[in-house]
Amino acid sequence: MASNELFSIPIPTTKSHPGGGIACTCPVPQVYLLTWTSPPDNRLTPAFNSALMTALDIIEFGHPPGVVITTSAISKFYSNGLDLQLALSTPGFMENSLYPLFRRFLTYPMPTIALLNGHSFAGGFMLAMHHDYRIFTGTKGYLCVNELEFGVPLMPPMSSIFRIKTVPHVYRDMVLEARRFDAKAALKAGLIDGIGELDAALKLIEERALLKKATSKAYGMLKAEMYRESVALLDAKGKDVASPTQWQANEKKRKTDGAKWFKEWNADKAKL
Repeated sequence: MASNELFSIPIPTTKSHPGGGIACTCPVPQVYLLTWTSPPDNRLTPAFNSALMTALDIIEFGHPPGVVITTSAISKFYSNGLDLQLALSTPGFMENSLYPLFRRFLTYPMPTIALLNGHSFAGGFMLAMHHDYRIFTGTKGYLCVNELEFGVPLMPPMSSIFRIKTVPHVYRDMVLEARRFDAKAALKAGLIDGIGELDAALKLIEERALLKKATSKAYGMLKAEMYRESVALLDAKGKDVASPTQWQANEKKRKTDGAKWFKEWNADKAKL
């Protein structure tokens, strides 16, 4: 199947990442395939997020309405999530870079499909969930929210999309067990809409008449209303933004206060 490149967006090199690029091709008319390459594992850095936002803007404002598919040219990874150290050390990263990207996909005025070609962990899984549909190639990789494993809280703007789009027991297993879903398990859990390669995504577009849906002027507004709880959390600014470091500080204080209380309680008990 021939694909014509429409444009490409560079991902600039930074001190901690080698950069890369995002290419937009058209496997069929009005289907926009965004393929990113940001070695080694497509981390959601400020440079990556900015490039992807630019690509979405070019499609919306420079091309006819259609369907957007995202995937990776790195076979092992769709996206391995945030560079946590970079994210926590970059002022305003969440509210100015990551959350606007999630919101853009969540309310994008055309249908969006994540073509998951490999691991989608943490923020990478979140990015996929902010698409309308997901197809998993099934040959390799897992979907996983693994914050439990590296000991950081799941912020409300991150967790809300799972709460909205999954059933309670799947949400529990995902967050409190850091369960890894392969393609078959993900399909059974309702996390994906099919298993296959690009042809499966194109088939989904045809079967659901998504190109026709893309012509509706209300498409993005309908999604904004459907997911208004997530939209509100993603839009929060300033003091209303939940901070991972503040949550961790609050938890540390809670445990310190609890240890102090227990020591005093134990001492009082010994006097009896």
